[in-house]
Amino acid sequence: MTTITEETHTGPPLAGRPVLTYHPVVLDVPGRAVPLSLKVSAPATGEDLPVLLLSHGHGASVFLSSLHGYGPLSDFFASEGFVVLQPTHLDSGTLGLREAEDPDAPLYARSRADDMRRIVDALAGIEAAVPGLAGRVDRTRIAAIGHSLGGLTTCMLLGAGIQDPDSGEMVDGRIERVSAGVVLAAPGNGDLAEWAATTYPWLRHCDFSTMTADALVVAGDRDLNPMFSERLSYRWDAYTQSPAPKSLLMVHGGEHMLGGVSGYDAAETTDESPERVAAIRTAALAYLRSALSLGGDPWPEAVAAAGPGLSVEQK
Repeated sequence: MTTITEETHTGPPLAGRPVLTYHPVVLDVPGRAVPLSLKVSAPATGEDLPVLLLSHGHGASVFLSSLHGYGPLSDFFASEGFVVLQPTHLDSGTLGLREAEDPDAPLYARSRADDMRRIVDALAGIEAAVPGLAGRVDRTRIAAIGHSLGGLTTCMLLGAGIQDPDSGEMVDGRIERVSAGVVLAAPGNGDLAEWAATTYPWLRHCDFSTMTADALVVAGDRDLNPMFSERLSYRWDAYTQSPAPKSLLMVHGGEHMLGGVSGYDAAETTDESPERVAAIRTAALAYLRSALSLGGDPWPEAVAAAGPGLSVEQK
């Protein structure tokens, strides 16, 4: 007979706690094409829980590019003590707005950063809206994580700028309250292929020199798509072109989906490997715990213990 018990806990996150999810939490945003919906995932027990903003990728799948995707990340980090806030951005395949007559379409890069700002500004209301969450969130510890286009969104929250292709202005999406981030397989800057430059003009120029906040950049050494760039290092420009402090986690053999971070059994994952996903999550968790001062300093130990499939560079 198995007895299931709940554990009351305060302080740093415990590993592997049961997770509660609640969705949608809906924020009415004047002028936005649709209300902003998000999913909240949090451990069932514990207090002083840090916040992790999770930005989905653009991608070809319908539901992975929404609050319904990225279960391998949201489930894991919630079980490890984070309150994971996962919005559906306007470029989501679930909304059908990629072909809209909107100068921000199809990527909605500016809107994505705005979404995260609105979520941070509404944290108190979000916490109150989720049953059992009120009073358990540490709103002073906020980090972000994102994959692919979501990785670029994370870079913007940390200070990177992107150029509006119509006006030429550099869009600043920085959120000072977001103190650290994990950037997974993000677009880079320069050497953009003609197809991508035409299809996604918002990617033509990204300025990582202003990305001053701490970040872990994760890239696969086989993440090469000539439709975006023929330069392999394009996917780790967020590390090489940004100022310290930064860390680069190189995933050897990793392609764009990094083993399958966007969803369980996702057909678009060309390098499916649960072991690879687990290694990346474990390293990212150690980084975030150190960056947010959640007890101990596990990142140096994670760097030292990086296995044969991973290597770390720091500056």
